[in-house]
Amino acid sequence: MKILHTSDWHIGRLLYGRNRYDDFSTFLNWLAELINKEGIYALLVAGDIFDTRTPSNRAQELYYRFLCKVSVSCCRHIVIIAGNHDSPSFLSAPKELLLALNVHVVGASSEKPEDEVILLKGISDAPEAIVCAVPYLRDRDVRIAKAGESIEDKNSKLIKGVQRHYADVCRVAQEKKEKYGQIPIIGMGHLFTAGGKTIEGDGVRELYVGSLARVGKDIFPDIIDYWALGHLHVSQRVGKSDHIRYSGSPIPMGFGEAKQEKSVVIVDFKIFGNPNLPGNPHPLKITLHTVPCFQALERISGGMDEIIQSIDELKSKDSKAWLEIEYTGSKVAGNLRGLIQEAVAQTGMEILRIKNKRIIERVINQIFEEEMLDDLDVMDVFNRLLDTYEVKDDERPALILAHKEIITYLNEEDTNAV
Repeated sequence: MKILHTSDWHIGRLLYGRNRYDDFSTFLNWLAELINKEGIYALLVAGDIFDTRTPSNRAQELYYRFLCKVSVSCCRHIVIIAGNHDSPSFLSAPKELLLALNVHVVGASSEKPEDEVILLKGISDAPEAIVCAVPYLRDRDVRIAKAGESIEDKNSKLIKGVQRHYADVCRVAQEKKEKYGQIPIIGMGHLFTAGGKTIEGDGVRELYVGSLARVGKDIFPDIIDYWALGHLHVSQRVGKSDHIRYSGSPIPMGFGEAKQEKSVVIVDFKIFGNPNLPGNPHPLKITLHTVPCFQALERISGGMDEIIQSIDELKSKDSKAWLEIEYTGSKVAGNLRGLIQEAVAQTGMEILRIKNKRIIERVINQIFEEEMLDDLDVMDVFNRLLDTYEVKDDERPALILAHKEIITYLNEEDTNAV
């Protein structure tokens, strides 16, 4: 039995205002072909299917078309959990209809742990695997706020709440396993683990307010044979454990990920639970399959001569890359944009962003004509407002904390819920 673990598709995400529907479509077609080629039994998607809570019609079309295609393939089951970018109610709305296609959707956490435990059955209707499908847990799902709490108290209760939720769901899964025998238990989650690697510009949000918001490896119960995690865009293990993994995003979310190799994870339970095998009766074969690069991204930095040379090198390779240019030369480049546009004229390359770092360094804390909101996050904007209104240093920590809490609340608000 093979499962395929992927996450963080972010269908509909823009890159400096440019839509990427062709990339998403090509990836989903490639994934469907891989599922058939590898004989995948179950597909697990660990959150952040869409980039926003109100995905466009085109984004929805790509999503549902893919589900329909895979549902009539060799893949017996698809399990999808919501991430922090997803609307729980939007994902869950068609869940009963999708269940007819063996697509299991868990959009929000439940007070009943059994609602997040999915039994996967084979052709003969015999249980073959158990999935603990834990979606992104919002602060309000796992912690009861009380007046006068310190940030340390809030964080402590938050971590304990997350750990308790996972323990409750896994306990139900263990009870099912005792009933059905030697079948694997697979866990799914969308969260930020301590020590997890991120890349500048990947858009990964801090999920909770405070320094203790990144959960430790110890929250994952030992009864789980494989953990399929989402949220971090870099493919990686957790705490050097092969069976606890982030698949990472399948396409680069920004130029910071341009040189990063993207992959999906295939886990083979082929000889799972054979009592006659010596040693570990539950061996796993874990394989990372590289996702092809569908749209090349290139970040070029340097003086004018270096930039033109790099563009010429790309020309010689007949590159069709999207470019982010950062000018760091010591001379004033008055016609920077014109010179670079001329260099890429009549090629397949396209410039998405030009940054004149020399000007930026000369004029601090000011928004320039060439600076875009894509360069700033909400905290950058808030900090500039603090500077503009000359807020005293000793007053800033409380204001920053309050601002973070408001942003977290807004990010978690499900605008599609009635």
